[in-house]
Order: sequence, then structure tokens, then C-alpha cells
Amino acid sequence: MTFALLEEKASYTFSDYFALAADAKEVLAHFGYSLRVQTSQLPRFPLNPERTAALQERINESLPHISLNNETARREFLIAPVLLEVVHYTQAWLRVEYPLLVNDQLKGTLDYYLEAESGLLVVEAKNADLVRGFTQLAVEMIALNNWIESDSAYLYGAVSVGDIWRFGILDRQRKQMTQDLNLYRVPADLPDLLATLVAILKGIP
Repeated sequence: MTFALLEEKASYTFSDYFALAADAKEVLAHFGYSLRVQTSQLPRFPLNPERTAALQERINESLPHISLNNETARREFLIAPVLLEVVHYTQAWLRVEYPLLVNDQLKGTLDYYLEAESGLLVVEAKNADLVRGFTQLAVEMIALNNWIESDSAYLYGAVSVGDIWRFGILDRQRKQMTQDLNLYRVPADLPDLLATLVAILKGIP
């Protein structure tokens, strides 16, 4: 059954799904995927605690002096420092605003896509809307599932509003998207967030 809010022959970009008045479950069903919401046990990689604490302290010191009321500020002062730290540990290739075209309903630009032993998609939720941002993340992960040529059983992604992150896991064989109930706050939960991002890119199950 075609989802009512999507015209079968219409063209949609990833950002269009953010604007839809529909939840992730309905949008996923349109593409033949299901949604599961639960607390997930994501992998963790041991990091240098002194290095992590130093980054955490820099963010803590800076935040009282930065206005985070726009996407550019959140991207440059909260998301970018986290991803650069991840690159340090993984030597991942980081693509920013990476164009992806699967078909007319699965196309657009990926905010951040990192590749190392495994891949990781990161979506910056517009208007600091984590709920609609997760819907966009889910659609982009479906597009990646059609694009990536690998035998990996799962794809991982995260949606961020800068100071809050949420993970999504796509079971490729079951065509099932899991929304992790856990939220990671920056800078409070930075050690756990970094440990998980690095573990995913290192392919740790």
C-alpha cells in the first residue's frame, strides 16, 4: 500500500521527509521497512580518558559564550568537534554534504558520512527537531542500504541536534530500523558517545 502522503510518481529529497507530517513508522512502511523502538546495547571502544576529558572541558568552557540558536553554530561548535575526535581514533574518511541518488524518492545530500572498517551516517536535525530528524535519518539509511555494496548485516546512523544525539540501527536482512531509546548529551555524555561512535566505525559488534 502506498503511503498517502507520498505521491508515487513525485520526486522527494531527504530533507522533504523531514518536512512531512508523518512519523518514522509510516514513512518506513512506505519503503517496506518496519520500526522498532527499544534500548539498544551499542558497542563501546576504550578511549584515552585524558584526551576525552580535555575535549569535554573545552566544550564546557565554550558553551556559555556561544549562541546555539542556529544550525551553523550547532554544527561548528558541537557536532564538528565530536566528529573530528572520532576521525582521530578511526582515521575514517569524512564526507560532508555528500550527494546520493538511488531513485526519485531516495535522493539528496548526506550531512555527514564516515567510512572506516564500517560506515556511519550522521544527520543534523533541522530546527533542533530530533523526532523529524530521526525520520530523515531512517530514509537516508534506507538509501544507503540500496547503495552500499557490502556484506555487513547492520547499518548504523545517528541524528543530532548538537547537544543531544540518538542512534538508529538498520537490520538489512529483516528490513527493520531500530530507534535507540537512549539519548547522549554533549558534553555530559561525551565519553559514552565517542566510545560508541568509534566502536561502530571500527566494526566492533
